[in-house]
Amino acid sequence: MKLGKIFPQATGVKLLPLVFSLSLAGCISVGPDYQRPQLDLPQASQSSQASGAQQAQHAALKTWWKGLQDPVLDQLIEDALKQNQDLLIATARMEEAKATAGIALANRFPTVDANLAVSRSRTSENSGKLPANANLIGENYQFGLSAAYELDLFGKLSRADEAAKARLLSQQANRDAVQISLIANVAQSYFSLRAFDAQLAFAETTLKSRQEYLALQRKRHAAGAIGDIDLHYAESELAAGEVAFTQAKQALRNVESSLAVLIGRSPKQVMNPDIPRGLTIQQLVKNLPTPAELPSDLLARRPDLVAAEQVLVAANADVGQAKSAYFPSVRLTTSLGRESRALEDLFNPASLLWNVASSIVQPVFRAGAVGAVVDGAEARKRQALGQYVQTVQNAFRDVHDSLNNAISNAAIDASTQSRLTAVRETYRLSNLRYQSGYSAYVEVLNAQRDLMQAEIAAIDSQRAKLSSGVALYKAVGGGWGQ
Repeated sequence: MKLGKIFPQATGVKLLPLVFSLSLAGCISVGPDYQRPQLDLPQASQSSQASGAQQAQHAALKTWWKGLQDPVLDQLIEDALKQNQDLLIATARMEEAKATAGIALANRFPTVDANLAVSRSRTSENSGKLPANANLIGENYQFGLSAAYELDLFGKLSRADEAAKARLLSQQANRDAVQISLIANVAQSYFSLRAFDAQLAFAETTLKSRQEYLALQRKRHAAGAIGDIDLHYAESELAAGEVAFTQAKQALRNVESSLAVLIGRSPKQVMNPDIPRGLTIQQLVKNLPTPAELPSDLLARRPDLVAAEQVLVAANADVGQAKSAYFPSVRLTTSLGRESRALEDLFNPASLLWNVASSIVQPVFRAGAVGAVVDGAEARKRQALGQYVQTVQNAFRDVHDSLNNAISNAAIDASTQSRLTAVRETYRLSNLRYQSGYSAYVEVLNAQRDLMQAEIAAIDSQRAKLSSGVALYKAVGGGWGQ
């Protein structure tokens, strides 16, 4: 049924107040408009313009881990992006902020409700309200539409909408920051996994060598060829090898379970992790891409900086929303409908009713409540400003430290590999001297002990080199792109 048939007289002039009210929008936005704080930034970050080479670099930053050319690592990161609980929680928070922003936007539009009411009542015979012999039971039927609209003359609703949108952008950026950290954590855990794999393999080889040596020494001791000291020395070296093997196995098992949680495996799979392996630690180091340079748009590239700035934007809008309480609020309402004591007369032209009303509320005395709300909003803005500046400082510290660590760990790894080469040669020569009868086996054991330490140190330096490279990509906003 068309509205014109239900409300035949509701045309033209009678709807003009509602149409007029819907056409109005906020005329003045009270409070300061947002301006990004002026900070003393490094020269490389002053410009937001990116050359073709920089754009290519930014594109590579989004999937920096693919430069390592390890399909297993690629799959682990893909699994984590789909199943990691921290990322799922951050996504849900973003969706919640999106819903809140939708509510703030809806508040800027009129509300329209359809109303249907039916009532039946009995009046007391002794009330004196009805004439004699009147029907004590009465019925009432109502049907209509009502609309209400608040004119946003001073920006209360627009500032609320601005704040909600900024908080949505902040949550989106927080979600992207979680994604960057997740990718970096998966990669670094994988590097640790492959490092412990290598250490465990070397510890197992060393353990077998010492087991064989102890068996030989026991035979020689039984034959009277060596004394108790030599036998106990061999037993001591075997025990040390067992400790090193157990420690490497322990570390390996712990990092497997940690990685299983990161990639979103089930509790059963966390208890019994089965993590696939790809390239060796040595191959990963060879494939490590060249460390990224400082992007010119770091303030827009790092999601944590975007999130902190949007919190500041929201706090700034909250100040305007609070200050709007000093000014009057204007609300327009209208209703249009039918009312009748009998259902069959509900759509009779005589049953038409309508109402148009407006109200203006101007705060006069609130005992300082409005001022307190404004002061609170101003204080929260100062907090957001401090947090933003601190976040920017920490971001550039991350970049500085990551660049420094990447360069230093590369130099440390080069020196460690040189030392390993020298220790390996020492061990080889010690074996030759022992086999030729020029030295005791204790010299071989000492050289073997030094070799084991050098091998473990070399593996650790390779892992540190990979991890510092990952930290640098994380610091410059790798793993996410606008």
